[in-house]
Amino acid sequence: MLNLFKRHSLPSAANALPGRSSPIPTAERHFVNGRPLQGPYPDGLKQVVFGLGCFWGAERKFWEMEAGIWITAAGYTAGITPNPTYEEVCSGLTGHNEVVLVVFDPEKTSFDALLKTFWESHDPTQGMRQGNDSGTQYRSGIYVSDAAQKAAAEASKLAYGKALAVRGIGPITTETLEAGPFYFAEDYHQQYLAKNPRGYCGLGGTGVACPIGAGVSA
Repeated sequence: MLNLFKRHSLPSAANALPGRSSPIPTAERHFVNGRPLQGPYPDGLKQVVFGLGCFWGAERKFWEMEAGIWITAAGYTAGITPNPTYEEVCSGLTGHNEVVLVVFDPEKTSFDALLKTFWESHDPTQGMRQGNDSGTQYRSGIYVSDAAQKAAAEASKLAYGKALAVRGIGPITTETLEAGPFYFAEDYHQQYLAKNPRGYCGLGGTGVACPIGAGVSA
């Protein structure tokens, strides 16, 4: 994964890049399952966005869940610059995070299952980095679509934080925010590790199982 800059503080609106009014081009269909990448998605599906480091490896973690996963997509969110490019995000001057959009069927997979995959697929204690990938675009984040997702995300963060503390790991630096605009990344980033099976992944983990369903409330 290209790592051009290593900014560790988010830009202000005054010094963020201006961006553009139109979306950047991306893939029409999901490379793995062939579904329209940008929708429209069937009624009844839910959406959530996760940031857990390099989005190449992060996206694969979720499409491999298969059951109940309608679409995954690499993109950018939680920043200032509208319709940013990959190079702009890498500059650290957009405020965006590299993230994965997950569109799922709640009748076939639970939000808790997605959270479990999220927590166990990276180290959420590293601040503005993930492994060797350093910069604001690699921060850990959960970007929720409704109040129920927010409550579940915060409860799971508390439960997993306690599990990490028992092992002498922590504290968690994951941001939990209401989802803002999601910008699809360029075509070549979409399902990158399906197109390039030996490509860079960049994800690690803490080796600690997430105690989802432990009855911990936020």
